Amino acid sequence: MWEMVDRMFGDTLWIYTAIAGALIGAAFLAWFKETRAGLWGYAKFDQTLDFLVNRWGWAWLQEPPDAWRKKYPKMTKKIDELEARIQRLEKQ
Repeated sequence: MWEMVDRMFGDTLWIYTAIAGALIGAAFLAWFKETRAGLWGYAKFDQTLDFLVNRWGWAWLQEPPDAWRKKYPKMTKKIDELEARIQRLEKQ
């Protein structure tokens, strides 16, 4: 019984290294995405996905045209208010 408990808690180094690696990787990506190399890499990845969509018609890789509405709800609300105001003014 004690051997099993000892083995359970003795072989947990992989958990800590995985967590530490994930945190370091996330921090690196947060920094890297603002560099010139990061911008280039993200642009190439985006071009590759666009190529796959155009070449083989993989529509599931396409982002919906109104995806920005979910990403920026305050701006969406303001644009909708302005459009409604323009329509009201055009009717007058």
